[in-house]
Amino acid sequence: MRILLVEDDERIAMHVSKALGEAGYVVEHAANGEDAWFLGDTEKFAAVVLDLGLPGLDGLTVLKRWRDRGCETPVLVLTARGLWSERVEGIDAGADDYLPKPFRLEELLARLRSIIRRSAGRASSVLTAGRVSLDERNMTVKVDDVLTDLSALEYRLVAYLMHRRGRVVPQSELVEHVYGLDHQTSNAVEVLVARVRKKLGGGFVETRRGFGYLVPDTSQ
Repeated sequence: MRILLVEDDERIAMHVSKALGEAGYVVEHAANGEDAWFLGDTEKFAAVVLDLGLPGLDGLTVLKRWRDRGCETPVLVLTARGLWSERVEGIDAGADDYLPKPFRLEELLARLRSIIRRSAGRASSVLTAGRVSLDERNMTVKVDDVLTDLSALEYRLVAYLMHRRGRVVPQSELVEHVYGLDHQTSNAVEVLVARVRKKLGGGFVETRRGFGYLVPDTSQ
């Protein structure tokens, strides 16, 4: 899944980007408010990690503009100022959660998983589709409760499709959220899907010719 990280502190951005990448996310980084506003308004992300103290447009202004434009992407706000009044202002502006600096990366990841779950209407960090289950906390995938070894790309594909169970996902969307800026051809996605089917079962991912791929929602 694609995450927009908006942070002007280069050191913090590097550490958070690394942690997000290791947690299976594709990360886009913006170091100022203008770039953040443009990316959030024109691109699709699973969530945004937004620092408030930005050069140019401040983070609160960026957030208000996104919400005024109808952007419903979940946003986790970061700030070095821990005033309760600022937290209230951020939440009223449309933030989904709030994390003061300094913070532990483990807490940031947990809060990020939480706002993504809430935006999808889920309470658990474990996703299931038929015989397959995915645990976001430890990034594991099981078939019939047996652990399956997946590569980073395979895990991203499975996680993204399972988050959108019951919905057909176009190839172009999969390229963005699985590969990020490392754009690939549709053939690369087909090969990746074939590998996942081999490991998780042929019926796990269905193909909708001319439209994309689907993991059926077996809970319905």
